[in-house]
Amino acid sequence: MTSLTVSGRVAQVLSSYVSDVFGVMGNGNVYFLDAAEQQGLRFSPVRHEGAAIAAADAYYRASGRLAAGTTTYGPGYTNALTALAEAVQAQIPVVLVTGDAPTTGARPWDVDQAAIAAGLGAATFAVTRDAAGAITRQAVEYALSRRTAVVLAIPYDLAALKAEDGDLPEPTALKVTDDGGTDLARVARLLAGARRPLILAGRGAHLAGAGPELRELADRLGALTAGSALALNLLNGEGYLGVAGGFGTDTAAGLMGEADVVLVAGASLSPFTMRFGHLIGPDATVIQIDTAVVPTNPRVDVFVRADVKVAASGLLSLLDGDAAGAWRAEASRRLASGPGHAAGSTSTVDGRLDPRALASALDVVLPERRTVVQDGGHFIGWAPMYWNIPRPQDLVMVGTAFQSIGLGLASAVGAARAVEDDRTLVLASGDGGFLMGLSDLESLIGAARSAVVVIFNDAAYGAEIHQYGSQGLTEKPMLIPEVDFSGVARALGAESAVIRSLDDLSAVQDWIDADARGTFVADCRITPSVRAPWLSEWMAASQEAKAVVAG
Repeated sequence: MTSLTVSGRVAQVLSSYVSDVFGVMGNGNVYFLDAAEQQGLRFSPVRHEGAAIAAADAYYRASGRLAAGTTTYGPGYTNALTALAEAVQAQIPVVLVTGDAPTTGARPWDVDQAAIAAGLGAATFAVTRDAAGAITRQAVEYALSRRTAVVLAIPYDLAALKAEDGDLPEPTALKVTDDGGTDLARVARLLAGARRPLILAGRGAHLAGAGPELRELADRLGALTAGSALALNLLNGEGYLGVAGGFGTDTAAGLMGEADVVLVAGASLSPFTMRFGHLIGPDATVIQIDTAVVPTNPRVDVFVRADVKVAASGLLSLLDGDAAGAWRAEASRRLASGPGHAAGSTSTVDGRLDPRALASALDVVLPERRTVVQDGGHFIGWAPMYWNIPRPQDLVMVGTAFQSIGLGLASAVGAARAVEDDRTLVLASGDGGFLMGLSDLESLIGAARSAVVVIFNDAAYGAEIHQYGSQGLTEKPMLIPEVDFSGVARALGAESAVIRSLDDLSAVQDWIDADARGTFVADCRITPSVRAPWLSEWMAASQEAKAVVAG
């Protein structure tokens, strides 16, 4: 029998899976945090409970390693719900260790936490005295195998009691997903017969480690390649078109639309990736390889349920020789001569910075070894469109799954703990989202070895200005009084500057040249007059949908 408390047993089992815990201490988790320290887990304090889950979520996205968040019961738990919903929607393995009502019954301030979690799509595992370790392991393996967030609840009256469970057997290995079987033969025939093949990779391909196999497959087929925003540069090389969807160039999108066979590897084909139905030509054959149970988009013609890496290896064994390179040569010519992303202007109607010109200039200034955390908001495309982001794990896009803003600062804390020592963490945020998460600027300053915070500050909720202000709705609720984020940052211990012109970026460059230690906040005053291309596409698609309903 173990001599640990229930909280100690939870921390002991958890320590075999995680090294980092993010959270806010309270009555419901104080015993767990004490036990976690005794187990050698690294605790990074955050200042809002939502940041506990957002940080653990981003830690996984940046490193591929599981982390845990922790909160107290009741209000601490409910504060974490938006971040928990984002992790569920984005299919990120995260464990929320939380206090819960005592086993004797709910108190006036307790809520039905399991019911709330179920409403978000998260399973709850409540530990008991006689199975604290087994239930903890069950929760963690559920999160990892199903790629989702789980809640691990410790009832308040059990937290400090002695655990009564015995030693656990060795964990069972996770089952390997089906390799696609005989379906791959059909896929191989379709690919071999393609004149203009395209391989589109998503985050599932990255998580499966399928990049090398897919690149070799593309070379053998003479295929063009692309990636969703969450698989940025996974297939970078000859024939690479960049990001598929609203963050890509029109030239690249035109080439993708001419493909006759499209192999979708580990991508869900979201509306944004598909350019709201306009990315892939109507006559193309679309093949999807994914671990999902069924196709994730009605556009899919052939679906193979399989691990992408295993399936790609199987396809390589079925294909002989190398294809001619005419398709790639044509694509190279058109990419070289066609327009790229708009460069932006050095002057605007209101005298503020053009975000496109700012993003281009920042790409030159920011350290090459960078991990970018991207909060949600109108500005969301400027980083993946204009910045060099070397690897898929170097772009942590938060909020897109649940359509939220304000998780960026908290996510930056988790990513800062995950990145390698010589890599600079770069957070791209809007002023609205930054204000929502402002309490955790202090957490980032404490956690980051090297971090640059870029605030695209248009003194407004920019997406709403473009979507609804342009329709004549009142803009008063959409405006934000000009905030001196630079002054706030200095008060909390960061270096900072207000960026009103591209010349002002010299302050960022000087900080980087001086070894880029600590946190630098660049409060960039941008114009709200420039609408992002992805938002224009979204607005056009919305109008088309309304016309169909009305017609």
